[in-house]
Amino acid sequence: MSGPLKTPAVVLRSIRFGEADRIVHLYTPQRGKVGAIAKGVRRARSRFGGRLEPFFRLNLVLHEGRGDLLTVTGAETVEGYASLRADATALDGAARACDAVARVFDTGEPHPEVFNLLCNELALLDAGAGDPQFGAHANQIAFRLKLLLAAGLAPQLAACASCGGREHLSGFSGAAGGVVCGACEAGSFALSEEAHAFMATALGTPLAGAPSAGARALRQAERAVAETVEHHGGVRLRQAIAG
Repeated sequence: MSGPLKTPAVVLRSIRFGEADRIVHLYTPQRGKVGAIAKGVRRARSRFGGRLEPFFRLNLVLHEGRGDLLTVTGAETVEGYASLRADATALDGAARACDAVARVFDTGEPHPEVFNLLCNELALLDAGAGDPQFGAHANQIAFRLKLLLAAGLAPQLAACASCGGREHLSGFSGAAGGVVCGACEAGSFALSEEAHAFMATALGTPLAGAPSAGARALRQAERAVAETVEHHGGVRLRQAIAG
């Protein structure tokens, strides 16, 4: 059905199109990931100004016609995250967070909890911009664990994903979907107690309370997330941080 659609949205990606237009990929609470065209947005006198850039949180009015792309007809800024945009590390984190959402939730299904999680992540990156105490890597992995939880792909951490045993959980298997014991470790990689504890705590606490961990444990946790989503979601994620 054609007509106006009013919705909150976060701009995941913005691509130049033609002489003055942009194609924007959006994440919305009730329509999931959608694509829209903003006509004339690159002209100096565009009524949209710079609002339709990546990572803006907006209230949009979209026209839904017969094609796959909606048309942006109105845009109001809710949050522009100015501090985030002035810090390279925070900006890179925002790009990777939006990319992860776009890959794991690449459908039009409603997931309001994912929209709220992404807004929370952008706010945390904005607040932590320029702060050397902000744990960027730990934050990114905790965010991805929350995405897996929302997607129904959260790894099994309480018991061996193969046999159900609760002792000697020394490895992680993406194919099995969680930690594995010594007897079931074929095809797994070593997972330290620190990495195991980090993942369990990150899944069980709010994103703002993500725990810290050493570099080795974070690399192991990131690998666990990547292998889980690849085996069970068919998705490959970019590295959580550059390097």
